[in-house]
Amino acid sequence: MEDPLESHLEETLNNPGVVGVLCTDKQGLCLTAKGTASPDSAGLVSAIAQQASQLLPDNNSAPVICIESDKGNVMIKTHEDITMAIHKMPTY
Repeated sequence: MEDPLESHLEETLNNPGVVGVLCTDKQGLCLTAKGTASPDSAGLVSAIAQQASQLLPDNNSAPVICIESDKGNVMIKTHEDITMAIHKMPTY
């Protein structure tokens, strides 16, 4: 049986426009990467999430970071001890 993380990632990849997903821990260790997401970017994703959370330190919820480019968007969000990045391409 698949573990819950893998099944959630597969479900996320089946959403329209999603081409890659990555999960990392607080230290930047890649827990899993699928699609266009590169395991090499796990440390960067973790660092971006940690830096963004310091912008509003009194806020109780972690921010959602959206990085936009001509090649799509990357959304980053931390929940508990796991940070997830979703690479999404525009759908028309």
